Amino acid sequence: MAKLKIKNVGPIKDTNETLVFDGVTVFIGNQGTGKSTVSKLFSTLSWIEKALVRGDFTPNYLMQYNRFKKQLAYQNISNYLKKNSYINYIGEAYQIIYNEEKLEIITIQNDETYYFPKIMYVPAERNFVSTVDRPDLIKRLPLPLYTFLEEYEFAKTNLSELVKLPIGNLTFEYRKQNKKSWLVGNDYKIELLEASSGYQSLVPLYLVTESLSKIISNIPSDSHNERSVSDENKIKKEIDRILSNKSLSDDIKNLLLERLSKSYSYTSFVNVVEEPEQNLFPTSQKEILFSLLANKNKNKKNKLILTTHSPYIINYLTLAVKAFMIDYKTKNDLSIKEKLDKIVKKEAFIEPKTLNIYQIEDNGTVTKLDRYKELPSDENYLNDLLGSFNDDFVKLLEIEQKWQ
Repeated sequence: MAKLKIKNVGPIKDTNETLVFDGVTVFIGNQGTGKSTVSKLFSTLSWIEKALVRGDFTPNYLMQYNRFKKQLAYQNISNYLKKNSYINYIGEAYQIIYNEEKLEIITIQNDETYYFPKIMYVPAERNFVSTVDRPDLIKRLPLPLYTFLEEYEFAKTNLSELVKLPIGNLTFEYRKQNKKSWLVGNDYKIELLEASSGYQSLVPLYLVTESLSKIISNIPSDSHNERSVSDENKIKKEIDRILSNKSLSDDIKNLLLERLSKSYSYTSFVNVVEEPEQNLFPTSQKEILFSLLANKNKNKKNKLILTTHSPYIINYLTLAVKAFMIDYKTKNDLSIKEKLDKIVKKEAFIEPKTLNIYQIEDNGTVTKLDRYKELPSDENYLNDLLGSFNDDFVKLLEIEQKWQ
């Protein structure tokens, strides 16, 4: 599992304890408190670790000339670093420490035992790629949105059949001839451009997640090329460099080519999703969440990181944990399994110890949500807001009563 400790980065003042990214990790909190900051920092550090193992650059290269800060510019968080910023990332192969404006990189284990992850950051602006006819032609989009757009284009252009969506009893169809995306119902068909904002947000998230998770879990799929265009170009250049080196023997060349192939073969899927509930009705939030959990569960090394404003997401996660606990206790009772399946599909069950929910306070501190009998505590920021509604309504009734 990966771990992360942060102090004084953007709106984050202190994580209080080391954040653990193992299985499913969730961040809740008000706007601007730092949910995306933590998620973007984790995804960037995970990518840097992968790049170090793959040999894209060396630790010494990254530790010089403020190059670490330039890496953060991809997620537009380079200016979040301050003189007193502290970052401590502990991965599988490297520990990356940023302290007093200096970077230190420590090798943890041999590169040969490292499992390469496919890291996907799904930005909150994802509905943009559904609402614009040619988003790839628009300048100055955030770089993560360009990356997500590339994955979305791969996913939909290589579909060989209609895709059933997790909500609304609809299927998705993509016509390569005119590059049109369609939603198909029982008795109607509309362009995705004309659909509700909920579908415009859900479809790209769902297609990209399904596409990537199938590849990582070795499920046959026509929906995605295993490597991105940029990866393919890097591989071709590196192959040419190896094969054209006359000073290398054939055995050494074969060894280098074998290692190169491994470096671009993904063995896990790190899916970082901002606001999966975006523009969705509560029951639809449940379906997309359970879909994300099911794809995460296709590989034990997969990780799912979520940021959310929705109390429903937390409550549905509780259902997934409770279902796992009941299933674990009643393994041989088929009647129980059938009842569970009607509430939470087995594919979406969550083992309690692999779920970590962190609450980011308005003052920039991060605390881990307590558990009650292995379940996420209902005493959290989002549920408190629901409770405050009831309190305010009671106060209104009291005012009305006194007036009468």
